[in-house]
Amino acid sequence: MAILLQLIASGVAVGMIYAAIAFGYQLTFATSKTLNFGQGEALALGALFGLTLVPFIGYWLMIPLVLVFGFALGAVVERLGVRPAVKIKSEYGWIMATIALGIIFKNVAENVWGRDDLKFPSPLPETAIQVAGIRVLPMELLIVAGALLMMLAVEIFNRKSIWGKAVVATSNDIDAAGLMGINTQRVITLSYSISAMTAAFAGVLVAPVTLTGATMGAVLALKAFAVAIIGGLESGLGVIVGGLILGVAETLTGFYISTGYKDVPGLILLLVVLSLRPVGLFGKAVIKKV
Repeated sequence: MAILLQLIASGVAVGMIYAAIAFGYQLTFATSKTLNFGQGEALALGALFGLTLVPFIGYWLMIPLVLVFGFALGAVVERLGVRPAVKIKSEYGWIMATIALGIIFKNVAENVWGRDDLKFPSPLPETAIQVAGIRVLPMELLIVAGALLMMLAVEIFNRKSIWGKAVVATSNDIDAAGLMGINTQRVITLSYSISAMTAAFAGVLVAPVTLTGATMGAVLALKAFAVAIIGGLESGLGVIVGGLILGVAETLTGFYISTGYKDVPGLILLLVVLSLRPVGLFGKAVIKKV
């Protein structure tokens, strides 16, 4: 039982990283029905940018600058990759455009920071501590708390601010929002900015417990996309639940079966959800009248 609880605790930390990245997918899909397939590169760039700043200003002062960096990066992706495709009503143009920008960002990162993985200094002690009889790393607790606080902050922004309410209105009905005077194009840009900002923040959260490099976000973003599909692309709660399910399933499989099979449960779950409930566990099926 102690081992099982230990594995679940580790899985929760991993799952919250998946959820934080998947939350970014959910933000852009809600407003524009498009996705940024360069989320992994946004995560890697955020971590590498933070790594550059840490020696000068420390971990905690670095975080606000990384958030600004991620916010600006998302606006660039929307402006260069998504807006032109949406404007000409290209059904798949934004997919290739965001993938292309992701490849460009990866190449830029490799040329600036190199191809070798780098060690990100931890702001907390690297010795495990006892919490309710379970040994966890302080950074794992920070990952869970940071991811939850970030998603809570975005939710409060959506509920309390004018721009946030515009995001909610656009996600509910983009045409009606436009008729009510909301600049839906700016709202979509904002959703991309917040999406990349969350990915960059996830990068500096996970970097101290893993190696930092230009390719660090590729697998994380792919699994986060699976989480978004499993939980529902239009549900914030869904991405959290989906992330926790996938994270715990991976750690249990890696320990009880083999680390070589730890990616299998997520793929099986993804196939099952797509077969039985294509909108995701918490997604809502929409019936359109023609």
